[in-house]
Amino acid sequence: MGISDVVYGVYERHLKAALDPAKVPRHVGVILDGNRRWAAVQGNTSAQGHRAGARRIEDFLGWCEEAGVEVVTLWLLSTDNLDRPPAELAPLLEIIEQTVVDLAEHGQWRLHPVGALDLLPAHTAAAMKKAEADTASGSGLLVNLAVGYGGRREVVDAVRALLAEHSARGTTLDDLASVLDVEHIAQHLYTAGQPDPDLVIRTSGEQRLSGFLLWQAAHSEFYFCEAYWPDFRKVDFLRALRAYAARGRRFGT
Repeated sequence: MGISDVVYGVYERHLKAALDPAKVPRHVGVILDGNRRWAAVQGNTSAQGHRAGARRIEDFLGWCEEAGVEVVTLWLLSTDNLDRPPAELAPLLEIIEQTVVDLAEHGQWRLHPVGALDLLPAHTAAAMKKAEADTASGSGLLVNLAVGYGGRREVVDAVRALLAEHSARGTTLDDLASVLDVEHIAQHLYTAGQPDPDLVIRTSGEQRLSGFLLWQAAHSEFYFCEAYWPDFRKVDFLRALRAYAARGRRFGT
């Protein structure tokens, strides 16, 4: 163990001891950004970067569980990513499928796919659904796996589901329009019934949401970290929790 490891260990314990359990976010969303750029710096392929990022996920979920977080949403693949060249997309989907299997084998976390599964290859969608079924009885973290996810697509899907539901009931458009409110749409989002994210973390230094949890993040706190996702450390996570705890949340008021 080097000097830097010792220093980080001391700093990590200091950060952890200073956290107020009452100010830990219930729901943390993460944009796992920077895998490809990390790989480029290392002289590796994009696939190697994605594998390195996948290995970081289990560590991160353990940190969340230790801190008292209840729900985590991980953005693994956007709808835009589905337009990547097949030579890049195919290994990425394979890595995601294996990651989902590995997380399911953990045995405690409850996995919940969020995204347009109909846009995914059948084998990828099947792996997501099986992981959800296999972990439904878990008692630990609820982990939303955002694969084939886009914030605008989610809102469109929610509106479609809402219209289909009321059409089946025989509700006219005029009647629906007269009562429609925010909660009607929220009840049809991919994360329906869950608390909205209190904290959204994005790695790699980019300072934008790119449509992540577009509806749910209306009152979230944001934390942007310079580290690429494969390099994201527990110290970085604890810093994000510290920054969140220091903010006075006003929820738009």
